[in-house]
Amino acid sequence: MDWSFLMTEDIDVMMIRLVMAAILGGLVGIEREYNHHPAGFRTHLLVSVGSCLMMLLAFYGFQDYIAANEGNVNFDPSRLAAYVVSGIGFLGAGTILVQGSSVKGLTTAASIWVVAGIGLTVGAGMYGPALIATLIVIISLFILAKVNFRISAEEKEEALMVKLDGEMGRLGDVISILDGLGINVSFVSSEKQQAYHEKSMVEYRLVVEYKQWSDIYEAMETIQQLDPVQSVSLDQ
Repeated sequence: MDWSFLMTEDIDVMMIRLVMAAILGGLVGIEREYNHHPAGFRTHLLVSVGSCLMMLLAFYGFQDYIAANEGNVNFDPSRLAAYVVSGIGFLGAGTILVQGSSVKGLTTAASIWVVAGIGLTVGAGMYGPALIATLIVIISLFILAKVNFRISAEEKEEALMVKLDGEMGRLGDVISILDGLGINVSFVSSEKQQAYHEKSMVEYRLVVEYKQWSDIYEAMETIQQLDPVQSVSLDQ
């Protein structure tokens, strides 16, 4: 077997860039893994290494072909990079989950997208910008995630407890009522209750954000009128 391809003068550069892309992408993935997000350490590492590999392919993969057809080939390495950026959007879209008016997974999708950019940057040999970008991403995920930015200081947050008939109840109807009143649902959890009068009950805990008390009280009254709803209350 011919192993001469491993003896090229560029192999050291390629190996360094691939390893660095793996390290930088993995550093970003550690935070996602720690917080149990859909795309974690391995996903971010693979995205970074794959993006770096595509950029290396663009720079070094067609040198022999270009040399053999000198003067007849117009080659633009940025095309492969553009396809990587557009293609990574499909992977990021798989991490986004929509629940009523609440959208989750956007940060993970953005981190996958920026890790692809970091991998491409390392593949192009721009180590400084890649390191700075990785540092910014890690700071934003670890530190800024603990800072609560609110557009309106008047916005309130409460936990709404809704008990539904497990066979007839639909959480979507409850969320639709909240949406119609401008109340945002930021988190939902559920707990199945023991049978009560031969009915299986499900209790939902919805963390909601609203601006006026009148909105939450109106929502509670409207939700209570739904047939499958057994009770509505605020979690004190």
